[in-house]
Amino acid sequence: MILLSLFSLFWGILPFSLEIDQAFIAAILTVMGYSINDTVVVFDRVREFLGIHHKSELKKVINDALNATLSRTINTSLTIFFVLFAIFVFGGEVIRGFSFALLIGIVVGTYSSLCIATPIVVDFMKNPEPQVKK
Repeated sequence: MILLSLFSLFWGILPFSLEIDQAFIAAILTVMGYSINDTVVVFDRVREFLGIHHKSELKKVINDALNATLSRTINTSLTIFFVLFAIFVFGGEVIRGFSFALLIGIVVGTYSSLCIATPIVVDFMKNPEPQVKK
């Protein structure tokens, strides 16, 4: 939704094509896949930490798991961002809208994985104690 709204806001203002075409749909699907993968990596680390630290407080375990994946997630996102920025600057006119969509999507996807998905899990937990199968 953020990507679509930015395309709508900047249409006619930015000097490259921001039309909704096949490249835009491909960018949206790519960003969704990246964001889901990033969220799965974070939640897998949370699951791993819950198994190791099953007697600790849930919020602390989730915070430790998020801190453990933070550097990996930021490094991956920055690497992808720099490559996409190079494609945006040095690529042709045809690919600028696609790379712009991916640039915005990578930033929003990383933000949503780290700063939205995990706190929502903490807020929606009915039982604050971790449930570990024995």
